Amino acid sequence: MSYAEEFDGAIGVDLGTTYSCVAVFLRGQVEVIPNDMGNRTTPSCVAFYNGDVLVGDAAKSLLGRGATGVIFDAKRMIGHRFSDKSIQEDRPRWPFPVSAGDNDKTQIDVQFKGEELHLAPEQISAKVLAYLKECAERHLGKRVRKAVITVPAYFNDAQRERTKAAATIAGLEPLRILNEPTAAALCYGLGIGSGTGEQQGADKPHNVVVFDFGGGTFDVSVITIDCGSFAVRATAGDTHLGGQDIDSKLLQFVLKDIQNRFQVNVAEQPRLLAKARTVCERVKRTLSHSTTEELALDGVLANGEEYTVPISRAKLEELNASLFEQCMRVVQRALKDAGMKIEDIDEVVLVGGSSRIPKLNEMLKAFFKKEKLCNSVHPDEAVAIGAAVQASILTTSPEQQSEKTASVVLMDVVPLSIGVEIDNGKFDVIIPRNTTIPYKATKEYSTVEDYQEDVDVYVYEGERPLTKHNHKLGEFTLEGITRAKQGVPTITVTFSIDANGLLTITGTEEVANKKQTLVVQNDERLSEKEVQEMIETAKKFSREDAVDGARAAAKRDLEAALETLSAAIVAMPQPPSVKLQKRLDAFVPRTHEWIARQLPSYTTTAEVEEKTKKIAKLAKKALKKVQKEASGDAPAAKRHRSENGEDAAPKSSDDSDDES
Repeated sequence: MSYAEEFDGAIGVDLGTTYSCVAVFLRGQVEVIPNDMGNRTTPSCVAFYNGDVLVGDAAKSLLGRGATGVIFDAKRMIGHRFSDKSIQEDRPRWPFPVSAGDNDKTQIDVQFKGEELHLAPEQISAKVLAYLKECAERHLGKRVRKAVITVPAYFNDAQRERTKAAATIAGLEPLRILNEPTAAALCYGLGIGSGTGEQQGADKPHNVVVFDFGGGTFDVSVITIDCGSFAVRATAGDTHLGGQDIDSKLLQFVLKDIQNRFQVNVAEQPRLLAKARTVCERVKRTLSHSTTEELALDGVLANGEEYTVPISRAKLEELNASLFEQCMRVVQRALKDAGMKIEDIDEVVLVGGSSRIPKLNEMLKAFFKKEKLCNSVHPDEAVAIGAAVQASILTTSPEQQSEKTASVVLMDVVPLSIGVEIDNGKFDVIIPRNTTIPYKATKEYSTVEDYQEDVDVYVYEGERPLTKHNHKLGEFTLEGITRAKQGVPTITVTFSIDANGLLTITGTEEVANKKQTLVVQNDERLSEKEVQEMIETAKKFSREDAVDGARAAAKRDLEAALETLSAAIVAMPQPPSVKLQKRLDAFVPRTHEWIARQLPSYTTTAEVEEKTKKIAKLAKKALKKVQKEASGDAPAAKRHRSENGEDAAPKSSDDSDDES
């Protein structure tokens, strides 16, 4: 349907993995917009079926019947390369083909009207967004062009940019890509929509943990709400963990039971597998308010009988115990990063359908020592409501202005430390993780060699002290800088992160008036799994990092000592004495060999430092001998001709044999 008038405001969209929701803020209130089936949430499914493209409930019902051509989980694929571990892990459970496109891009293969289409995940997400846009237009009676779209806090730049691309494909201008926990905190803190109707923490700072456990992603954010200011203190999570993983655990149990009892391999039958997954999801939902449920699946047994198995809530909890523990570890990490204790938290806000799971509620109550958790926001709608509030703040539409939102200020954070590579592969952090954004930081560097004409700037993100363990975002070369002695030119590097979390780096050298800018390319950013692994391994390998740093320092110091020694030998007015030359011929090669072969095998910093100190002492002693001979002060410099015509030098009291 075409609408003559355009809505000059903006809508808020929670683009979820399994379900999506759209809302709009008008005249001081949020309206959650129903779809054409009257439902306030819409399945994030798209079906290419019988020459039609179906979205939402219609596509979801086809999935339950095991129909082919039904696509879901686009959010789990968006921004990923086909070779990424997360894609390869999910492929076996998808009833639709996923393959590698150009440059290892993930593509979904679809048969439509006799033609094979190769679609990017953002194209599937665009179909969902376009459908939600139509629902909003039907509700408002106007054309909709602008939106705020939410993403998990741990989405990287590639995933955020692909989400923006999906919005553009759907005919929407994304005003802001907003983190889901922050959006939920807006809903909670302002008491708008499904909130309490009162602003939380108006009289004093209010510390809130937003536990956002959705269908495919998981985020925990610690947020301080204070008189309209929403400051994210820390965020942690896993954008490859959600309710679908709980479904998968139950599904694997069911498949194994069918195989053991009836020797039927459902995994090799895509239609049956899709039906089984839908049934498992339904049973999981039922067990959130019931202690037992019978799982029934038809079309499995050869005699036409229905396969049934009783599933208890205790069984579901047993199957997913490791996932629940993983969730609690993320909560602990977020608190630690925020520098807060359990008693500092005023309330725990539950967001996302999977946050309803009773076992998780019990674990959160026990951890935070609270009798009850916050239930003042709707788990399925809070994020869309918060997005709608933010959308109203970013527009000038009169009907979207309100005293409730006039003083709202959002302060989000960057999830990983960002910096540059300096001497011998060290990582110099310029922006620590969990720094509030937007943010701008500047740091000065200089040259490491005399008369350098250019400087290479390598940009990394991660949590470990050596760049080889972190992820390279990009690089640029600042050419034509002032030619001077090392350490004289001043290279200024500026890092700027905007409100969407997008990074720009600028390098300048003022004397020569040189400037270079790097806008980090999206395909250089990390996958969410890599982000999580960097934080986890930062602690796991802290001991290894210390040894690596000691080895790097040892190599640098010893090579510098050998270079100084070699330069002193070259500067001698006459060749070294036979005895000194013999010792130099033994010491220098043996030291180079030790650096190359033995140094990497040392496993503790103490061993590295002890051996390095001994070799450095020998190098210093050898340098003294060379300098003495060069000045003619040492007895060894008083040469005499031996009987065979070779130079010889008398022994000196300080010429005792040294070991390397």
